[in-house]
Amino acid sequence: MLIGVIADDFTGASDIAVTLSKGLPGEGGLSTTQYLGVPVQPARPEVEAGVIALKSRSLPAAVAVEQSLTACEWLLDQGCQQIVFKYCSTFDSTDKGNIGPVLDALTKRLKAKRVIVCPAFPAMGRTLYQGNLFVNDRPLNESGMEHHPVTPMKDADVRRLLSRQAETPVRHISWQQVVKGSESLRSALHADASEAAQLVVVDAISDHDLTIIGISAAQAPLISGGSGIAMALPHNFIQAGKAEGGVQDYPVVQGPTAILVGSCSGATRGQIEEHQKQYPVLALDIQDVMNGRVNADEVVAFICGHQESLPLVYSSGDPESVKQAQQQYGQENISQQLDALFGEAARKLVHEQGIQRLVVGGGETSGAVVSALNLHSLQVGEEIDPGVPALFHTASKPLALALKSGNFGRRDFFSHALRVLGGGD
Repeated sequence: MLIGVIADDFTGASDIAVTLSKGLPGEGGLSTTQYLGVPVQPARPEVEAGVIALKSRSLPAAVAVEQSLTACEWLLDQGCQQIVFKYCSTFDSTDKGNIGPVLDALTKRLKAKRVIVCPAFPAMGRTLYQGNLFVNDRPLNESGMEHHPVTPMKDADVRRLLSRQAETPVRHISWQQVVKGSESLRSALHADASEAAQLVVVDAISDHDLTIIGISAAQAPLISGGSGIAMALPHNFIQAGKAEGGVQDYPVVQGPTAILVGSCSGATRGQIEEHQKQYPVLALDIQDVMNGRVNADEVVAFICGHQESLPLVYSSGDPESVKQAQQQYGQENISQQLDALFGEAARKLVHEQGIQRLVVGGGETSGAVVSALNLHSLQVGEEIDPGVPALFHTASKPLALALKSGNFGRRDFFSHALRVLGGGD
């Protein structure tokens, strides 16, 4: 294993896994496996990039640090020469968040000196300019993320956000420096002769910028960012003769389908609206869920009763209704109930009803589903949409999955994903 990734949620892990698998155009990427939690067994010898999916984004800092260091040790034991700490491209982490503390701990463990911090993901409209994070044409704190139910983002300046969390000093390299090229950027990263470690926020507004940044980090023991930061990392190992690159072979899975959605993002609500124009959709009322009037068996019955089409079950809602429910029942209680419901439904659908193609919307929901299915590792396949790969678990009856972060995917994502998992367009 050459590259090891520690991702703070399941969909984020899928996002960066497909980036490593794809590599740069015309060159190909690395043989990549996504692990669901820290493995207890060694990696298969053919794995060149290993992505460990934690569920640590919203955990207390001390717990997230402990889990991240455990993941780091396993990856180092597999021979990894570079570690990537992957977090969301909207830097989902309030002042009490754990991105800074995890970076502090990994920086110390790996004896890193200049650690790149770059959450930019231009393909999804996330850009970083003058240290400020934008979503499309809006600063992060005006993009709708300020209303996020778990990590409301009130500041677009990543330098300030990180400085309030981390003990390691933070500095910044501007876009004007980045566009001078990778050699110039590498010199700028190490221009400060200080031996003290630094977290370096680096601007990026295009995929080309991310390629420059990735190449400049060829020898870095630790880098961090959104999935885009990994674009050029396979290139570095291919150029060094440590990997061959090329196109990977992916399986095709036919069979019964299900779509389970727990995200309440604007993009997901639009995708549900589009899906229900042609396919059956079941909305779960939060009141019914919290009062036990809806259970996993009802979800399973709906899915199995509509297998002639592409059935979808969701618990999404607009920000105001979500806020009211949280005030009544508590955010954590709702999350636990929904996670348990979707997890149990997925277990019954796959292990009892034979569902073979499963699409899940929402990071927390994805984590609950794969945990309930007890899947330890997944082969990374082709990209369904930017940041969302096809994932495969090979067993006596193969399972194909798509785990979609809330804001990702085209408007008809759910039907499109099922077609790709089945070998279609």
